[in-house]
Amino acid sequence: MRKLFIAGCGYCGERVAAQALALGWPVTASVRDEHKATRLQDAGCTVIRYDMDQLDEIPLVPLDGRLLLYSVPPQGGGSLDLRARNFCAALERDRQLPQRIVYLSATSVYGDTDGRIVSESSPAIPASAMGKRRLDAEQQFLAFGERHGIPVARLRLAGIYGPGRLPLMQISQGQPLLLEEEAKPSNRIHVDDLVQVCMATLENGDGIYNVSDGSSCSMTTYFNACADALGLPRQPQVDMTEARRVMPPLLFNYFMESRVVDNSRMRRELGITLRYPEMITGIAQSV
Repeated sequence: MRKLFIAGCGYCGERVAAQALALGWPVTASVRDEHKATRLQDAGCTVIRYDMDQLDEIPLVPLDGRLLLYSVPPQGGGSLDLRARNFCAALERDRQLPQRIVYLSATSVYGDTDGRIVSESSPAIPASAMGKRRLDAEQQFLAFGERHGIPVARLRLAGIYGPGRLPLMQISQGQPLLLEEEAKPSNRIHVDDLVQVCMATLENGDGIYNVSDGSSCSMTTYFNACADALGLPRQPQVDMTEARRVMPPLLFNYFMESRVVDNSRMRRELGITLRYPEMITGIAQSV
């Protein structure tokens, strides 16, 4: 029987936990939030609450012989993922060796390719600090796996959307977007499809998998589609010069990095048939 540990059981992790519990897998999850801990316990998970910002605050993590899904976001700032480093150090300290490691990374590790296609063999040259932190975490888990003979899968995720994860606040506030004709391709994955990828990878995944619906359109197109589905006015659009001045820095950075993610390895090797290969149907389900 499979046993699963989810480190950082958030938006995706809770859904993976539900799938694993339905299969009869015992699930242990780590969280920081008390309300989330209660919800997971009510669902049947064993829950451990701790903070990963300090190594000495991480208790013994019961990972020996379990599958590990690591979905803890990096801390803010810097180019190193200190949380992932602390987590790996804690496992070394306590000699807790998982059966398989699945790390939820991000396509930001590829940096900006100006809309060109990226596959798993494309060079990882992140431009953003967040992309650098994601790549650092990948390298930490890969090195840990090599030292102990543990398979490590790295899921490089496109932007996640789904129920409760549409940009309602930005649309309602009328935050400006880049002109559609100036916006470049971006990528997404519906959370339900991400969950099936996680489950398949936990069962038999190794190496790198790009996780995307394979349908690349601009952030502006995505936000417009969400506004239409929600029955809200579309956001105003501005040119690049104005966008640089008025957009929140994080959103502007998303517009500046552009790539088209090839998801063929994910579909072929993991046997994934996407439920939402087109964002229009995925957005409709999310509403």
